Amino acid sequence: MELFRIKKDIPFMRHALIFNVISALTFVAAVFFLLSKSLHFSVEFTGGTVLEVSYSKAADINGIRKMVEDLGYIDAPVQPFGKAEDVVIRLPVSKTMSSAQQADQVMSALKAKDPAVKLQRVEQVGAQVGDELAHDGLMALLFVVIGVMGYLAIRFEWKFAVAAIIANLHDVVIILGFFAFFQWEFNLSVLAAVLAVLGYSVNESVVIFDRIRENFRKQRKMSVKEVIDNAITSTISRTIITHGCTQMMVLSMLLLGGPTLHYFAIALTIGICFGIYSSVFVAAAIAMWLGVSREDLIKPVKEKDDTDGAVV
Repeated sequence: MELFRIKKDIPFMRHALIFNVISALTFVAAVFFLLSKSLHFSVEFTGGTVLEVSYSKAADINGIRKMVEDLGYIDAPVQPFGKAEDVVIRLPVSKTMSSAQQADQVMSALKAKDPAVKLQRVEQVGAQVGDELAHDGLMALLFVVIGVMGYLAIRFEWKFAVAAIIANLHDVVIILGFFAFFQWEFNLSVLAAVLAVLGYSVNESVVIFDRIRENFRKQRKMSVKEVIDNAITSTISRTIITHGCTQMMVLSMLLLGGPTLHYFAIALTIGICFGIYSSVFVAAAIAMWLGVSREDLIKPVKEKDDTDGAVV
């Protein structure tokens, strides 16, 4: 399915060096912010106090969230838990109060508005749990990278695998750089979005790589640059349909999903935008500079021996 068809190939690779210099500068800036500011980790990673409260009717999540913010807990996650009447509140570690004191402070504020609210449980999430979550998240990222490289190396060629991984890690680091610069809360849902972006970027790269391989088979008089430009140009319509529909759903989560899905949707939005960019200007360009050729993707056909191996 195509919305439109571009008859003349767009010379993307002619400007590949300029766009990759921009990408490199953006990547360096993201790394700088990660090192200088670091990520603003949520309670799941840093530890804190978890409260589960229960109401007699559907809880006012926004009202509870505002009340918690008024107590000084900025960006403290407030989420429904199972039923609309049950709410989980996650509070960061306090230097001046114990976990029990934090729970008493929050419950006093909640009971002032609704005396019927009940405290179901209070748990203290230690730093050890946060370390385990961070370790598991990094291991998940590592396994994804290894799996992607193996898949692309088997399906295409090692040069494409290297190009795709560099482009995809470029997307991940830039997402993290945004979160470090603006000090947005980095929680488990954002980590899930980062892993989703990895898969999403790989899918876009595979579509372009597949068209490049097809062009090498059909367009034998084209140069490598022309083959890549034609592959990208011919997939633009598909890219607009796929990414446009996905971004519509992500925007609906961003605008209507509330604070719970806010940073998840932001991470996906950044990832989708940079995923398109990196698949075109980073992955394809790196594959070209690594020297990908027709011989890498099309194995020569062995000529049949007329004697069938017989020796006279």
